[in-house]
Amino acid sequence: MTDTRGCCDDRAVDSTHPHTQAHGHGHGPVPPVSRHLRKVIAAVLIPFVAAVVAGLVVLWPGGVPKHERSGVGFDQQTQSGRVVKVEEVKCSDVNAEPGAGAAPSPGPTSAPSGPAICERATIEVGTGKDAGRTFTEIVQPTQTRHYTKGQKVLLAYAPQAPRELQYSVTDVDRAFPLWLLAGIFAAVVVVVGRLRGVLALIALVISFAVLTLFILPAILHGSNPLLVAVIGGSAIMLIALYMCHGLNARTSVAVLGTLCSLLLIGVLGSVFIDWALLSGNTSDETGLIHSLYPDIEIRGLLLAGIIIGSLGVLDDVTVTQTSAVWELREADPGASRRRLYSAAMRIGRDHIASVVNTLVLAYAGAALPLLLLFSIAERGVLAVAGSELVAEEIVRTLVGSIGLVVAVPLTTALAVLVVSADRGSGDTVPAGTGRGHRRRAK
Repeated sequence: MTDTRGCCDDRAVDSTHPHTQAHGHGHGPVPPVSRHLRKVIAAVLIPFVAAVVAGLVVLWPGGVPKHERSGVGFDQQTQSGRVVKVEEVKCSDVNAEPGAGAAPSPGPTSAPSGPAICERATIEVGTGKDAGRTFTEIVQPTQTRHYTKGQKVLLAYAPQAPRELQYSVTDVDRAFPLWLLAGIFAAVVVVVGRLRGVLALIALVISFAVLTLFILPAILHGSNPLLVAVIGGSAIMLIALYMCHGLNARTSVAVLGTLCSLLLIGVLGSVFIDWALLSGNTSDETGLIHSLYPDIEIRGLLLAGIIIGSLGVLDDVTVTQTSAVWELREADPGASRRRLYSAAMRIGRDHIASVVNTLVLAYAGAALPLLLLFSIAERGVLAVAGSELVAEEIVRTLVGSIGLVVAVPLTTALAVLVVSADRGSGDTVPAGTGRGHRRRAK
């Protein structure tokens, strides 16, 4: 099932007729553009699309490269398991006396004068060659994670360890609540967005596929992270925008605005990552990745993350501004370029304020535990901002925000030029005449 309103040629519908206009973000017919402008837009976008496709073909990784398991962190072998029995035992009987300085458990504990009570959980391995095998885990009263009978868990498997120590619980199984939440999200999107919601979900799945099948494996194979991010991000942008908003001039203008803004983000990110001497190796995860795959350029990985992280918000900004210009032109066909640009920029400035605030708070929320640690240490603001951990987030936030802000006037100007250049074109259909008039008469 396809959205014939959005994916048809711009000439297919006479949206300049007052009775066929559709207002809103990315919905309904779009005004036709001249044959000349279609050729100009195609001359810019077709080589770009060809370059993206060529990049995907040349850099396609063919899967994640194999490596020797380190058994550390996320590089452990894992199996699924299930808690089959939980019983209370004296901690002294299982040689698991709580440490004297341990923090108290949020749950119920034994009286201070009595013996400490631990839990002995019997875990059954559910997958792999040892399926059905059981082992025990001792849970001290000071631990925050406790088990219940029947609970599903994730097991770490260390094949080189002694048999009784090969399995341990590394996490709980959260598959059901996460899938349920994803289902609720998809249902809400489809109910509210209808066909557009379905297309948006399909685009989301494709974007995730590009990320997991191309971007991540290509980086692990040693390809330049910046190049991979630009090609993969461009592919995601093209698929998402054209699938959700239709193959038309309005979407093409949004694509051009997004592309120019991404290039600016890439240049600024590269300059300030080098200038601020950011290594990108600021977490256990990046250190583990670099040890497993020494050929990965960690600084390039940081820049790639900035580009990909900015892409989603950029799409929203550019599509909104392009749609605003088109709708304003429909409302006032005789408006001058200056008036059209000024009106669209008033909308854009409101969008800038909300988007920048959202981006900064999103990054602050992600780094909240780190900020709390700095607050506990009572370090000054400048000292905190100068540390590599925080400086990396500052560069990421500000570079992305600059790209978003610049995208507003840039995309608005491109859209104004396109819609203004079409007035009086022989390829457009005047309001109240031609196909739109005949269709109404029918």
